[in-house]
Amino acid sequence: MEGLADLAQKYFSVSVIKEVFPFLLKGALYTIIFSASSELIGIIVGLFTAIIRVTKVKVLSQIATIYVDIFRGTPLLMQIIFVYYALPYVGINLPAPAAGIVALSINSGAYVSEIFRAGIESIDKGQIEAARSLGMSYAQAMRYVVIPQTMKRVLPPLTNEFVALIKDSSLLSVIAISELLRTSKEMMTWKLNPSSLTAAALLYLAITVPLTRLVSYLENKMKKGDV
Repeated sequence: MEGLADLAQKYFSVSVIKEVFPFLLKGALYTIIFSASSELIGIIVGLFTAIIRVTKVKVLSQIATIYVDIFRGTPLLMQIIFVYYALPYVGINLPAPAAGIVALSINSGAYVSEIFRAGIESIDKGQIEAARSLGMSYAQAMRYVVIPQTMKRVLPPLTNEFVALIKDSSLLSVIAISELLRTSKEMMTWKLNPSSLTAAALLYLAITVPLTRLVSYLENKMKKGDV
């Protein structure tokens, strides 16, 4: 059996990691850019979808529900492949970075919409009725009364969604986007050593663990009523 020193040299070679680390950092930067961009778009899409779903316009609500069911019920990997490889058949040719952001954003929007919908429905309906009695329209009541309170309540789950999106962004490697995972695989092939994968895993942890701690902090603040 291999000793610990041999395993360390194979899976955590300091010399290999030093050599490939600049490339991994670049891949990590791409991961953050793709994830943050997609999360921002997903929040916008998800908020509007959630608002549509809680309205009394049945047709729009049903369309929004179908969108959520489709993109929550099918694998993200399939969605990425569909956007990049299948859309060209109908004349929509997106470069890999754009296809990646579109797929991640639409998928994230479906999950975020459920977060917002739960947050909106958690607000006491009496507050909407009170706002309406003051002369506000339904849209104004949502904008000035419901949404501000909802935003505070959904911060922890939105942060959790962002953490999940960072990890899911590794799937973009299938369409040749050099995010962190693909870069580490390329480095492993180049150096004939898997230490780059170990380093990539540590970089993922360095990104996601602080965000996970932030979720716990926000949840504790909410319990105390400070957020």
